Amino acid sequence: MAAAALTAGALPVLGPVPAAADGSCQVDYDVVNGWDGGFQADISITAGNRVDGWDISWDFPADTAVTSAWNVDWNQTGTTFTGSDVGWNARIGAGETVRVFGFVGSGSTVTPEGISVNGTLCDGQTPPTPDPTPSPTPTDPPTDPPGDPVRIMPLGDSITGSPGCWRGNLWQLVTDAGYDVDFVGSQYAGCAPAGADLDHEGHGGALVTNVVASGETRTWLEQNTPDVVLLHFGTNDVWSNVPPSQILDAYSSIVADLRELNPDATVLAAQIIPLEPDASFGCTDCAQRAVNLNAQIPAWAASLSTAESPIVVVDQWTGFDASNDAYDGVHPNDSGNVKIAARWFDALDDVLS
Repeated sequence: MAAAALTAGALPVLGPVPAAADGSCQVDYDVVNGWDGGFQADISITAGNRVDGWDISWDFPADTAVTSAWNVDWNQTGTTFTGSDVGWNARIGAGETVRVFGFVGSGSTVTPEGISVNGTLCDGQTPPTPDPTPSPTPTDPPTDPPGDPVRIMPLGDSITGSPGCWRGNLWQLVTDAGYDVDFVGSQYAGCAPAGADLDHEGHGGALVTNVVASGETRTWLEQNTPDVVLLHFGTNDVWSNVPPSQILDAYSSIVADLRELNPDATVLAAQIIPLEPDASFGCTDCAQRAVNLNAQIPAWAASLSTAESPIVVVDQWTGFDASNDAYDGVHPNDSGNVKIAARWFDALDDVLS
């Protein structure tokens, strides 16, 4: 890593810090955020041989501790941290790099010592332990193991990404119901409760008409092709006075790209939450523009829905009070997140069952 001088109070921008690897494993200890006395880190494992369940451990510098973590069963005794997979994130293919969990900690951001995976140090101090499970030969046809989790992509703008945080509430509802799902996307933002799957495709400030025209949505779908899309997109288009017909054309492009990649995919399309910004925002017509868009979504969905790839309209409008459920008349607060998650779950429950 390059070192840089910091002014008083400034935080370093830290990238992945891999433990030196032998032929068996490599661990990237990636400090992604930091503040006075605390930091957030993501942990990725690169497996030399296929892994069907992982346990990880390391020794922190003195006075360093984990305060919360997600996607991992963990414990810390003294400076020794131990963690293990939570089932859905147990499998890592040979040569594959997977971001397995993240945590918030206090103390030093220095990379811990003695990082090991399944009892093998990832620093060349011991020989790799052979994996008794043979990897598929190049002639083996690709197969999906039975019981793979359903891949769900939350797709939208800041109401989906950040500060929007209904994804954590939805994750809790889905897992409490016993469903095996994997939230997917190129974005990663923390949401309560601890352990919630944080992957998503919510992009703050994005207009759906712009990201479709630029090809970005196609790229997102190619990178993490989902089985189910949760589409709450168009708030910024409404704010920018983009006509509903153009917004729906962008929706249609997303559906067409998704079906090309996964012909059996399901789209849950939201009638967006109300827009009631303070008059100082200068969007006095936004509330009615949102109503106008929502009024056209059911007919659009019915015209494109098929038995193989249904489009289900999810009414996120009714019952959402922007004055009480949004902290600025636009972005949901805690009560708004609960309501949004509940509406998604009602529709998703039908799909998953």
